[in-house]
Amino acid sequence: MRKAGIRVFLCFFIAAVLLLNSAGCVRIAAKDLMEGVNQQPVVGKTVDDAFISSSANFAVELFKKTVTQGENSLISPLSVMLALAMTANGADTQTKAEMETLLGGDIPLEELNEYLYTYIQNLPSDEKYKFEIANSIWLKDDDSFEVNPDFLQTNADYYDTAVYMAPFNNQTLSDINNWVRKNTDHMIDKGIDEFNPNAVCCLINAVVFDAKWETKYSKKDVKEDEFCAYDGTVQNVEMMSSEENFYLDDGMATGFIKNYKDGKYSFAALLPNEGVSIDDYIASLTGEGLVTTLTNKSGRGVNVEMPKFTNDYAITMNDALKALGMTAAFDAETADFSKLGTSSYGSIWLDEVLQKTHIEVDENGTKAIAVTFSFSFTTAAGPSRTVKLDRPFVYMIIDNATNLPIFIGTVLGIK
Repeated sequence: MRKAGIRVFLCFFIAAVLLLNSAGCVRIAAKDLMEGVNQQPVVGKTVDDAFISSSANFAVELFKKTVTQGENSLISPLSVMLALAMTANGADTQTKAEMETLLGGDIPLEELNEYLYTYIQNLPSDEKYKFEIANSIWLKDDDSFEVNPDFLQTNADYYDTAVYMAPFNNQTLSDINNWVRKNTDHMIDKGIDEFNPNAVCCLINAVVFDAKWETKYSKKDVKEDEFCAYDGTVQNVEMMSSEENFYLDDGMATGFIKNYKDGKYSFAALLPNEGVSIDDYIASLTGEGLVTTLTNKSGRGVNVEMPKFTNDYAITMNDALKALGMTAAFDAETADFSKLGTSSYGSIWLDEVLQKTHIEVDENGTKAIAVTFSFSFTTAAGPSRTVKLDRPFVYMIIDNATNLPIFIGTVLGIK
């Protein structure tokens, strides 16, 4: 007989490339538990090849498992990494071991916390571009549920989480959606619609990235053209032309890197060679190979033609995470979230991990929004090459210091 259990409700939220400023004061009625959980100083761990390798592998493998054949896709591996790492701080035994292996390979969770702390602290943000991360944990105010203080302390120390206690009623829904609204520059009005009655915890991660191109497109750089979609249809698009300094070639695809202002972040695209399908190309990707391709970019220059595009994507990640080895967390019989807390009603396990994303790429720069919910209960010679993105391609927003993808997706058709 399947034993009773409690679904830990973890909402992982990500928003990127936003242009609106937050307006007005957002009121949250929930009790702020951070009054009793003071952030303690921690010593981070310098980002090194081990962290970059494991993070790139996680990003690519998660991307491969969450692509829907025939559809445009977009995920934020960084947001999922942060959300799951915070969740893993509440896990133990096999559940913790599986999450550790998925997120960090051979890196123990305690070291991964230190790596992520340093990595996030060093992601640049200023008036030229915006990169912000916010985290919050919402706990159900219920006598049957007791949270482990060490779980809150660890996440407060390494991830600067806000912590709230609330009854998980309509007012709590309003509070959570107000928090989401505030931490996404009012671009997302509603994060969740309702609570599962068995939910005892809601974890939210918000990432905001807002950047303009280093060199903007002018009107003369944009023209009407055609894009051959995945299904064979020919679509009319607005194609943007430019000369870029960095050319990519991994043997199966060619592409380019286009900087955002100040050169801290970039847009990268890889177009499979003629005769290589987008599905076969994605299947061939590895974390090590992707980082090598981005690191070994050529400075010979490249003529680029890229369509304006927008995309919305939603993916339930349960099957992907299970396929990558994280199975115990989703099973009430095997899940061990005893370091998160306890409930008199039974065990605590993850019920669903869902991510929704939105992106816009145009003359000015890039706007992207990604929302993840988890319910548980480069100076080069003149251009000599051309890359025209007129058929399905892979694209990324990358952190130039590490060449790690913050976002990674596909364009199979233009909307």
